[in-house]
Amino acid sequence: MKLKIAWLYRDLMSTYGDRGNIICLTQRCQIRHIDVEVKNITLETSVKELNKCDVIFMGGAQDRQQKLAGGDFLKNKGPVIKKMVEENIPSLFVCAAYQAVGHYYRPYKGADIPGPGILDLTTKHLGDQAKRLIGDISAEIINIKELNGKTIVGFENHGGRTSLGAKLKPFAKVIKGFGNNGEDGYEGAVYKNAIGSYFHGPILSKNPHLADWLIGCALEIKYQKDVELEPLDDELEWKAHDFMLKRL
Repeated sequence: MKLKIAWLYRDLMSTYGDRGNIICLTQRCQIRHIDVEVKNITLETSVKELNKCDVIFMGGAQDRQQKLAGGDFLKNKGPVIKKMVEENIPSLFVCAAYQAVGHYYRPYKGADIPGPGILDLTTKHLGDQAKRLIGDISAEIINIKELNGKTIVGFENHGGRTSLGAKLKPFAKVIKGFGNNGEDGYEGAVYKNAIGSYFHGPILSKNPHLADWLIGCALEIKYQKDVELEPLDDELEWKAHDFMLKRL
């Protein structure tokens, strides 16, 4: 079996160790002898390359980099990704990418950065009006059938407050930390096989069950059959996960 992973704007949006998510997906595939290719999707990359991919990943960035990618994402890459998400292609959008896939992101200074509305959400940066939401975070997954009740741990660092549309479901319930906005107790969003989250860390290396869910979904969508992944020795990963969970 083979998988091709689209890594969007790695040169602009890959802060806080988010490239570790690509490393995690790649290595967990390779250990299982699944051929994997990472396709770097830049401002110059043709959208035709996106259509050949089986998994989508986009990481975090500061406002400046988010603005630089924003125009291309809105007009070129975003509409293609929206169609892929509707077709159940597994996707992970972290922090600034999570903000970018909504209807708009309102930075502390300057005009709104419009998004392609892949997920029904909006984000506003409150600037000096409110504290930055930063620190270690844990949560319980609540809207992915195969993972409901399982915990995730990570690190969040964002000034934006994200609000979900009426029909968009949150990804997880916050145990300790702030999540989407520090008020409603929820973290991230999930739509079909697409996940948006504020978890850095990177999220997949700290939560191997989530990485395997993305891989499994991608294989089942591509090959149109049930896939049971070979279990890996995740003893160290789970010790780290449980240590952070107890600490929080």
